[in-house]
Amino acid sequence: MTLDDAELRARARRIALVVSDNDGVLTDGTVLVSDVGEELKAYSLRDGMGVERLRRVGIQTAICTRETTPIVRRRAEKLELPHVWQGVRDKRAHLPRILADSRLEPNQLVYIGDDVNDLEIILAIGATGLTAAPADAMPDVRRAVHFVTTAPGGRGAFRDVAEWLLRLRADATHTKETAHD
Repeated sequence: MTLDDAELRARARRIALVVSDNDGVLTDGTVLVSDVGEELKAYSLRDGMGVERLRRVGIQTAICTRETTPIVRRRAEKLELPHVWQGVRDKRAHLPRILADSRLEPNQLVYIGDDVNDLEIILAIGATGLTAAPADAMPDVRRAVHFVTTAPGGRGAFRDVAEWLLRLRADATHTKETAHD
């Protein structure tokens, strides 16, 4: 979905929450399973710094994932995320819950997804908010979002989105200040 720079900056100024899928965005989608059934997932520390950089400007981060696992809960606790929605099979149908829990409107959200089960919520939020996908997201998802990262999922994709959003907000502030000079 293409928006002009002025609209992107205007939307960025309203953002209060970045909602991210877990597998394929915060991880590369790989699950390592040991011989005793222990599951392991790898997360990028750079993405964690992206969460912190957003928090510094008043933007929170949340996870919305189809999976239900203690790994996601632990990662969310470490990053001090205010919301984690696990076991969500229909993310679009879950949007009213996200809005109620966060006390926000769709135009205050960014959604980051990578696969076909993210498409409907991407389209819903993308109408007034912002959307993004990792470089290695499914083609239909990459075509539907406002921003495609240069990094793949689990390898800095979230950080790319955080920096994009911060740049848009800085540009919006600079543009607003220049207009008043």
